[in-house]
Amino acid sequence: MHILLVAGAFNSLTQRVHAELTARGHAVAVETVADGEAIRTAVRRHRPGLVLAPMLKAAIPREVFTAHTCLVVHPGPPGDRGPSSLDWAIAGGARRWGVTVLEAEAEMDAGRVWAWAPCPLPERGKSDLYRGEIADAALTAVHLAVERFASGAHTPTRQDDPALGAGVCVRPGMRQADRRLDWHRHTTADVLRILRAADSQPGVRDTLLGAEWFLHGGHPEYGLRGRPGTLLAVRAGAVCRATADGAVWLPVLRERRTDGRRGIALPAVTALGDRLPDLPEEPVPLAQEAPPGPGAHGDPDARTAWSDIRYREQGAAGFLQFSFPGGAMSTAHCRRLLDAYRYACTRPTRVLVLGPARDFFSNGIHLGVIEAAADPAAESWANIEAMNDLVRAVLTTTDRLTVAALCGNAAAGGVMLALAADEVWCRRGVVLNPHYRLMGLPGSEYWTATLPRRVGPHTARDLTERALPVGADPAHRIGLVDRVLETSPQGFAAETAARAARTAGSAETERRIGAKKSDLEAREARRPLADHRAEELAAMRAVFDDPGAPYHALRAAFVRKEAPPAGAPQPRFAARAPAAGDGEASPRRPSTEAHRPV
Repeated sequence: MHILLVAGAFNSLTQRVHAELTARGHAVAVETVADGEAIRTAVRRHRPGLVLAPMLKAAIPREVFTAHTCLVVHPGPPGDRGPSSLDWAIAGGARRWGVTVLEAEAEMDAGRVWAWAPCPLPERGKSDLYRGEIADAALTAVHLAVERFASGAHTPTRQDDPALGAGVCVRPGMRQADRRLDWHRHTTADVLRILRAADSQPGVRDTLLGAEWFLHGGHPEYGLRGRPGTLLAVRAGAVCRATADGAVWLPVLRERRTDGRRGIALPAVTALGDRLPDLPEEPVPLAQEAPPGPGAHGDPDARTAWSDIRYREQGAAGFLQFSFPGGAMSTAHCRRLLDAYRYACTRPTRVLVLGPARDFFSNGIHLGVIEAAADPAAESWANIEAMNDLVRAVLTTTDRLTVAALCGNAAAGGVMLALAADEVWCRRGVVLNPHYRLMGLPGSEYWTATLPRRVGPHTARDLTERALPVGADPAHRIGLVDRVLETSPQGFAAETAARAARTAGSAETERRIGAKKSDLEAREARRPLADHRAEELAAMRAVFDDPGAPYHALRAAFVRKEAPPAGAPQPRFAARAPAAGDGEASPRRPSTEAHRPV
């Protein structure tokens, strides 16, 4: 089927929908649209058999949804309506939620239901849930809706149909007034719920040290106490702030600007800069003992002190877990992670697993910290050097088997960090973007050594030049990943731990470890890693030091969420003319047959 995706941005969900529908054999076009006129133009250009909107803020014009079946993905169960559905669910402490694929009509979110899927809502941030449980449910519902549409025999269900077992609930857009924090009255649980409902967008507006900020994300603190609202300590770039009954760690702040431009989301300590008073550093041990019971074995909800990097062991398997906001890795992140990696390599393990318990693996260098630096070119260079040092350490480890475990997405240098490991395991639902071109960069992190070795030179060139997202199953087929795990985001850490323990006890693992040193020496004899690094970094340095290079404008637009500059590089979707019979506007095809249950 010829499907047109219309979206406000080519975001994580849109990328996953594109990747999975393409993998199922559909011809999928993508258009990012800002308004109804752009939607009209896109539909005229593509003449699709079906219009699908995974993430859309603009209303679909009447002349479009009356001529074509247009399906909208709504992050709420049947009957739920409004632009802040997930925000209200998280803020209200909902533990079960759902995603609905409904038909576009004049009233927003009021169309008939083509499919829906339920999902749990663990206590996680909105963006984490959106890329995890919500995305999983969305794809389940999307695939079912597309199958039903293709059958031509399905009649969608009205939202007030008793068969759906839900009433209609229209929720208003959540405003900053609804997110207001009262540090003297709100408990730690209250504060975390409010922060999690806005962690990436739009953030929670608050006053701190005489300035207004948007707070993005938060983590509980179980020991420190102080006068509510005061700052207590710093750790790993975050600041700790007292609540009515405890404290929370605030990892990311974004300055509220008055000049009309969006501020840059930065590590809290970096954002506060000279405003920050002299606070004690409150480090925690890299290796913390998880409490006994359900929280053990890497459960992200385990009641341990918050840290963005931690290490643990289970038998002969070591687990180096890291979790950086948005998957962005600054120079400081890379250096601290390299120190932790070196420590992990001193431990008597046979398998070392790298990656967060859930959400992003890594998206490479921290464009926000670079943009905010006094000298962005110099910070770009420092950051890419630090990333390369980390990747090289993984590539040259020969005394144990290394595994990159991806519960969430990865892009650019983050993909190359994963490819430095001996094996790459990823959860089904992960989307990989193994390219740099969209940011105007030639690429680094030894990609010229690792990517062609895994997928072959032709496929490596195709992946980097077309700059398209790759789903888990296609990535497995081409050799980009070694194992796809069928598990929920919450179950990923336990599943990875169990597999790592089995791998550590395998005779095959012993054989592979024994061969690693000679394999590395053979590759070094053919072409040393130092040559790859020198060639890649020379090209990167030329871009960093050129004020007119597109990278600088692309980076500035990206971190401020502005429209990219004219002529910005775009993904190269496959050109495809509609086949006979599937390019016409699809008439509505009501059926007199009984519909399948949603």
